[in-house]
Amino acid sequence: MYDVANNLHKVLGTLPDGVKLVAISKFHPNEYIEAAYQEGQRLFGESQVQELSHKVDTLPKDIEWHFIGHLQTNKVKYIAPYISMIEAVDSLKLLKEIDKQAAKHNRIINVLLELHIAEEESKYGFSPDACRELLANGEWKELKNVHISGLMMMASNVDDREQIKREMTLAADLFDELKEKYFADDSAFKERSWGMSHDYDIAVECRSTMVRVGTTIFGPRVY
Repeated sequence: MYDVANNLHKVLGTLPDGVKLVAISKFHPNEYIEAAYQEGQRLFGESQVQELSHKVDTLPKDIEWHFIGHLQTNKVKYIAPYISMIEAVDSLKLLKEIDKQAAKHNRIINVLLELHIAEEESKYGFSPDACRELLANGEWKELKNVHISGLMMMASNVDDREQIKREMTLAADLFDELKEKYFADDSAFKERSWGMSHDYDIAVECRSTMVRVGTTIFGPRVY
């Protein structure tokens, strides 16, 4: 078995106070998650609704699950009963659907707005201007069962560390702007989720509060 415990502690040892680790467990078996759990890790990220449902049923109940992938609106109802955070809200339509499904379970679901800053075309998310527009429009304020807790983004998948740094800094600056304008009185609007296995060290420099690390802990994914 991959040395999950050792890898986990190595990653945790590089994170400063105030930066949380979301261990990305998608496509990894339960025993790997259990190995990390035994070491005290409670925050895990999944991106497939079916796989996540199975893990929720079979793993300890105090795990905090984050949904990290692109989420289709018709799938929200399956995860609404238990999900702690949906990290990649990329439309007002999805935000409204999360609110609707959370209300059915008398819950408030925390979400992050996903930014599209990277230069790859395949990524989902709001451009910085579209994100400003969504918040300026104000409809989100009517939604009582969903809480916007911050921003997330994925930097371009490149070797150019300066480019990655530029993109993450842009996201961090946008967070500060939106915090001041819309969430100054909301202490729970605080999360800046960027940084993955290959670039989380840069993310930490760029004011990230939450890094999503999978392969560095669990090894290559088993599809």
